[in-house]
Amino acid sequence: MDKLAAMKAFAMVAKTLNFAEASRQLSLSRSQVNKLVIGLEDDLGVSLFSRTTRKVTLTATGRSYLERVQQILSDIQETESLVRDDQESPSGSIKINAPMSFGTMHLSNAIIEFLKLYPNINVHMLLSDDLIDPVSNGFDMTIRIAKSTDSISLIEHQIVEAKRIICASPSFLEKQPIRGNIEQLKDLPCLHYGNLPSGTTWKLSGPEGEKNIRVNGSFCSNNAEVLKDACAAGLGLALLPTFIAGKEIQSGQLKQVFSDYKAPEIHLNLLYPPNRHLSARNKLFVKFILQKFGDKPYWDL
Repeated sequence: MDKLAAMKAFAMVAKTLNFAEASRQLSLSRSQVNKLVIGLEDDLGVSLFSRTTRKVTLTATGRSYLERVQQILSDIQETESLVRDDQESPSGSIKINAPMSFGTMHLSNAIIEFLKLYPNINVHMLLSDDLIDPVSNGFDMTIRIAKSTDSISLIEHQIVEAKRIICASPSFLEKQPIRGNIEQLKDLPCLHYGNLPSGTTWKLSGPEGEKNIRVNGSFCSNNAEVLKDACAAGLGLALLPTFIAGKEIQSGQLKQVFSDYKAPEIHLNLLYPPNRHLSARNKLFVKFILQKFGDKPYWDL
């Protein structure tokens, strides 16, 4: 038995005190309404109506039960209205996790813009370079810059490729001219990423195919912004994402070198738990991020 349908049928019969009229109001047959009410009475083990050939009246138990049923149906209607309103004027909270550098350099300004568009939405953003499990930690949205995952517990949107380039400052290039042979990297000071075991090995593909170059340098860090600053100061070459170095490339503070070679593909990805009905605010955030950073991001112009 559909308990909700039975409650609605009972409430309508109690309102009209007429099974035929209740059937018309509910767009059901009289036998359907009668079956729902009888099923409800059988389930409760009580009589809700006194029936004669001439009239229908509520029993004392029926009157008491009607008060609770009306409250339940009213609460359901109010809840549905709130959900519909949320679709039209989204509100509520979004909990977001993102990498530190991308969060401070790009995502923070994007979220400010998003909140100006949707002032009834609240955002809680946690920045961390640790690989946090978004499901167990309760995140609605997670931004990652990595290879795509095959996790069945997450839905993943690839927003845009996170391009990585080898770059150096003009002052460094004046002292250390680049000959174009990628093997030269072995003999040049390189600034490398210190958060991965493979940080000192740059995997690159170019005209001669794939190369694994073991680099050496006087400085490593687990933060790409720090490496960018060291690179701009002339301490060496760095393999950097363009969302980190794009502004300096555009201004001329850094120059791309070995442009025929490309690092393995990684993407800026947006992940979220596979809820069947994504809330309006989360849908809006997904759409906003795709529009903001997708296709041709401003740091690659």
